Amino acid sequence: MLIRILFLLASLSIAGALRAQDTPAQKAGYPPKLTIYLAKGPANACGAGCDRWIAIEGEIDRDAAGRVRRFLAGVKDMQRPIYLHSPGGNVEQSYAIARLLRARRATARIGRTIVPACAGTQVDAGCLKVKAARGEVEAELSTHNAMCNSACAYVFLGATTREVAPDAAIAVHNSRLTFVIHGHPPPQAVAEYRQRQMVTADRDRAAFVAAMGIRRELNDLIRTVKFESVHVLTRLELYRFGIDTRPLTETRWTVEKDVRPYVRKLALEKKGDGAAFRLMEWRLFCENKDRARLMFVREADETTAGKRTVVITAGTDKSVTFGRSPARIGKFEVWSDAIAPDALKAMLAAAHLQVGEMSAPDGKADLTTFDIDTTGLEPAWAQLLTSCPAVTTSPKPAGSPPSAASPSLNAAPPAPPSP
Repeated sequence: MLIRILFLLASLSIAGALRAQDTPAQKAGYPPKLTIYLAKGPANACGAGCDRWIAIEGEIDRDAAGRVRRFLAGVKDMQRPIYLHSPGGNVEQSYAIARLLRARRATARIGRTIVPACAGTQVDAGCLKVKAARGEVEAELSTHNAMCNSACAYVFLGATTREVAPDAAIAVHNSRLTFVIHGHPPPQAVAEYRQRQMVTADRDRAAFVAAMGIRRELNDLIRTVKFESVHVLTRLELYRFGIDTRPLTETRWTVEKDVRPYVRKLALEKKGDGAAFRLMEWRLFCENKDRARLMFVREADETTAGKRTVVITAGTDKSVTFGRSPARIGKFEVWSDAIAPDALKAMLAAAHLQVGEMSAPDGKADLTTFDIDTTGLEPAWAQLLTSCPAVTTSPKPAGSPPSAASPSLNAAPPAPPSP
């Protein structure tokens, strides 16, 4: 009877209940408890025609679901997408938040909300006070290296529309049960209690994943990943599990502040029946204020033979044609050509660009096309122009093509701690 009473106390004194949080080092850069606020950014900050969103960031603490419930009750416009950036936290709270998002038929994405008004870090006391103020906070969005790890993944699954950018990450691992026991029950009794609780947790997670319309293979995968580690879901897994089933995912055009700055866009395209995805990248360089160079990098398709021509079209007649054979760098192929001023002007004005590839493996021309959007291209190019050299009147040879580099998806979470 004494042991039974002690376990009753333990079950009522679970500190954080089921945990799926990361270490303090992994939580660096996240608020210490879940923070939710309204954000407003520049035109098209969160997509074409979208400049307002809901930011949810930080550790999922024991009271998070209640705060999210009260916050959403005061938000009438649920057309606003929700951007998540979190290391994880309390699993039961994440389930509850997920169901709140499901009830509101929310759109969820993974992204970092950056508030320029914060003088220090994005998580210091002053910045958190700015974010906690009523009304909208002026902010910017970035999907680069944004993460939704551990219990945050369950929150993400609650949305009816889920979008993971190519440079963002969603990572999963198994949970850990923590509880406080008063007294000195036998170790075997403690072990049996822990085992029963974990069986219940596994059953609850499987039921939750199924209720969110996700394939059970995700739950099977989570069970294999130790708490001390993390598994970043690949694009193929996101597609196969039913988390993000878009055949083409893309980032905004953004300025990359490299030794030689450039404007960049990443995309992942489904190949065939979805058994694989192909990584692509566009890099737009300025050689002077009137002259630009476009580089197109992608994973090579070893099944395609013969000469291929890549064309990027803006509107009906303005195009950039990569007529030369691509350079090969490892598993990537790289095209690079100068862009005429009128073609660049058309690209900046277009809502979409059409990417076409012409190949003739058997002597017969075969054309395949797909569209990419231009969200962020015009403001990014305007920003890049501020660092471009002026146009000179004396003739000069065209600038040499920028050095090619393989695309990289730097969205993996920090290395897990040693067990």
